[in-house]
Amino acid sequence: PDVVSIKQTVYRTGVNSVLMEALVEAARCGKEVTVVVELMARFDEEANINWAGRLEQAGAQVVYGVFGLKTHAKLALLLRRETDRSGRVRLVPYAHLGTGNYHPRTTRLYSDFGLLTRDPVLCADVAAVFMHITSLARAGKLRQLLLAPFTMHRQVLARIRRESRHAREGRPARIVAKMNALVEEGVIEALYAASQAGVRIDLVVRGACALRPGVRGLSDHIRVRSILGRFLEHHRVWLFANDGDPDVWLSSADWMGRNLFKRIEVAFPVRDPEQKRRVVDEGLLRYLTDNRDAWALRADGSWVKVRPRRGARQRSAQAELLQLLAAPRAEVAADESESGRRRSSRKRRTR
Repeated sequence: PDVVSIKQTVYRTGVNSVLMEALVEAARCGKEVTVVVELMARFDEEANINWAGRLEQAGAQVVYGVFGLKTHAKLALLLRRETDRSGRVRLVPYAHLGTGNYHPRTTRLYSDFGLLTRDPVLCADVAAVFMHITSLARAGKLRQLLLAPFTMHRQVLARIRRESRHAREGRPARIVAKMNALVEEGVIEALYAASQAGVRIDLVVRGACALRPGVRGLSDHIRVRSILGRFLEHHRVWLFANDGDPDVWLSSADWMGRNLFKRIEVAFPVRDPEQKRRVVDEGLLRYLTDNRDAWALRADGSWVKVRPRRGARQRSAQAELLQLLAAPRAEVAADESESGRRRSSRKRRTR
């Protein structure tokens, strides 16, 4: 009841979507609902057209993005009435930024990250992005977000070059990045230069990779691997060592020309120390030690299956994460089961 407005980007939806039904219901209840629907979303064109019609009939404002650019960013912004300690009512924004689509089926099959925040700076940046893609206004200067096709490519190159500078100066320098594909020439050339400067680079690339690792004199310090397991690896994570102050980013964009120059994409920083630790551990480092589902890219462009060394135990990043992230749920289920037994016991004693 306290939510005033909802803004949402929709790339892929699916035919049966609890989220889209919720947006339709919100519009019917009188909320100010704005949905950016991408009609050219592969595999979901027909579903998106149908949802757009239903949203408009319910009273939502439906926008089809910026002409000539696919809207691929995963964003939501809610404005909510809240009462502060002094009793004054104010409007508080909440933003969600993700690496994956708001799609019920892929949510169960793809590995992705999402950040829910009320950080005023991030929320203001998200509001500015929505202003850009829902109006004729130019994209303003953003304080924390990187926005393609405007600033993302330049800022990614700047961070790679910063690691190169640190390596030449003898300071800690490392890059670890995970994505679906790496084919953009400018990024690849910057990574080659960083390797020649002495930066240690680990890349986890699920699909196409035009970079050749381990080439003497060119990419000696670059390793590339791909993880093929139960889940489709979909999140994009970037870690730049930044002289001991890790610079961690999540993004909807791969390092491809189409993502960096032909789509509306967003990259957002992870600043909270505990969240940063979790993203690095669960999104990057575990994948570098995987020796069950990993394939390594050779300098000649061929892929070879990674095998455990003799005497070493088999490790699977996905299996470890299933065990790690299922543990709290199992503990909650056990607590609920114990509470149920106690309630049942009290009822029997009462009878």
